Amino acid sequence: MSLKKINTVLAASFILFILWFGMEFILSPETTAPGFGLPSWPSGDGDGFLIIKGIRDVVLALVLGILLVTGHRRALGWALLVEAIAAYGDMTTVLAHHGSVATALGVHGLTATLMVVNGLLMMRETRQAAIVPATPAPQLA
Repeated sequence: MSLKKINTVLAASFILFILWFGMEFILSPETTAPGFGLPSWPSGDGDGFLIIKGIRDVVLALVLGILLVTGHRRALGWALLVEAIAAYGDMTTVLAHHGSVATALGVHGLTATLMVVNGLLMMRETRQAAIVPATPAPQLA
């Protein structure tokens, strides 16, 4: 299987996973929240903060999806690298608030690291296109 196909499958998997997770937080934040890894969640009107997290995830997925569908593969690689920061941030938040270490590392940390790997592979795939020099103008003798 070519590097391009592997990258496409990985990126599409991330897009679908992030989109699904975000929609879960929007549609049923109270049942999805415990899986995030934090020890406690807001109650009452605090569910609005969980929906914000869901909207963030949906937007992150849509950015990746648009870049994949439109064929902007190098930009997709950069976006994967940058968006991994959100997952590392989620991991750090769970750890800093004495949440589940297993969830912090096994879900958020693993997701972020795989996004970085996919982003780096995407950059490698598109490296040649980025360094090919422009065709010089013909010289008159």
